[in-house]
Amino acid sequence: MTTEHTTGTREEWLAARLDLLKAEKEHTRRGDALARQRQDLPWVRVDKTYRFETDEGSAALVDLFKGRSQLLVYHFMFGPDYKAGCPSCSAIADGFDGVAVHLANHDVTLMAVSRAPLAKLRAYKDRMGWTFPWASAPGGDFNFDFNVSFTEEQQREGTVEYNYQRGGHAMDATAVPPPVAEFAAACGTDAPTYVRERPGMSAFVHEDGVVYHTYSTYARGVDGVWGMYQWLDRAPKGRNETGVWWRRHDEYPKSTAQRRG
Repeated sequence: MTTEHTTGTREEWLAARLDLLKAEKEHTRRGDALARQRQDLPWVRVDKTYRFETDEGSAALVDLFKGRSQLLVYHFMFGPDYKAGCPSCSAIADGFDGVAVHLANHDVTLMAVSRAPLAKLRAYKDRMGWTFPWASAPGGDFNFDFNVSFTEEQQREGTVEYNYQRGGHAMDATAVPPPVAEFAAACGTDAPTYVRERPGMSAFVHEDGVVYHTYSTYARGVDGVWGMYQWLDRAPKGRNETGVWWRRHDEYPKSTAQRRG
């Protein structure tokens, strides 16, 4: 069987690769500039009191820093009515689970936060074999203030503001894309309930006794921390997606010997 992809000699490959290298270097430089632009954002003082439940007990936002000056929060989609965490957030967490210890030794605490009760988070964390810290924000405004949780009323009235725009992905019972319905079922809930939680990450800094919010990103903005996609973007066929193909890591077939011609 002959491939339909362009083929060539090693010399032709090298010439094309050198052209790509120029583009990759420019992409890297642009990424460095974007990182500096993120870090130059003005800091916003957090004066509101937020409470969380953690393995160490009840905690304030400043306690989540665990004595470090920087805090990265992954807003993990696990609502109070979910029976299991979102499969996509779970795939992202698989990628950052081993990173948390390195960040902790560089003055950065990486913490997941969800609205599900702490007992549910603990049970799911044990199931997945994760070690990163995970806090529950079952009540209060934290998830709502940082635009990753929404009320039924917001959903019904179309006033959901997500990823810095109103009405994006409002999602009601009459307009449910198949992947959303599939993920909702995987979490043991219905689609409208499922999408009242959204993914994202937020950054905070603790300086001179004050906590500041420095950055948040949502939707495709979390692609950069979704480790499997960084690898797939370098694989011969790229993301090569026709639908939802990933599962929680303990839900794949036991055999990994399946091959595609």
